[in-house]
Amino acid sequence: MAVLVGKKAPSFRATAVVNGEEFEENFSLEQYLGKKHVLFFFYPMDFTFVCPTEIIAFQERMEEFERKNVAVVGCSTDTHFSHFAWLNTPQDQGGIQGVQYPLVADAAKTIATNYDVLAGHYDYNDAGETIFVGEPVAYRGLFLIDKEGIVRHQVVNDMPLGRSIDEALRMVDALQYFEVKGEVCPANWEEGKEAMQATKEGVSSYLANKSVSN
Repeated sequence: MAVLVGKKAPSFRATAVVNGEEFEENFSLEQYLGKKHVLFFFYPMDFTFVCPTEIIAFQERMEEFERKNVAVVGCSTDTHFSHFAWLNTPQDQGGIQGVQYPLVADAAKTIATNYDVLAGHYDYNDAGETIFVGEPVAYRGLFLIDKEGIVRHQVVNDMPLGRSIDEALRMVDALQYFEVKGEVCPANWEEGKEAMQATKEGVSSYLANKSVSN
């Protein structure tokens, strides 16, 4: 699994469904450069079971992401027609109607491959024929990208393991706090808690204060 943290997020142009109903060709994360942080996440497939719980959970917290100036973008290896159909299926019928943020179509699997979250790979059998080993869908990858287009955080879950929206928001808070204050965020840091200077003295002061508060 590639570690993309500290590197430029792989660029792409693909069709996405935006606002739950519009096809946007040549959709790219580059539109957010210099303007917004981006939380770009992959999920395995449309019309499945764990995936809608995550996708809808992100939508339910969109006001918080927007308040923090973060664009949320989802992606799977389905077509944009599949995305459109799922987005227009009521939630009580297994759909994700009401989701407004962009869902990118990666039917060619190039985006998932470049982010190294594709759950398999192409190979050849004994007859020299091209085969796919594994599952041709994406793991649950999540990438927090800063305004310069640099990946600052990533996490990849296996397909049965749903992600925490609270943790995604916590990582946004930590990154933005560091960018503004220049202080680093220790274990279990949350917005409103004490951070520290990345020095020996800073660590000592933080641990001393923590000991007193306990």
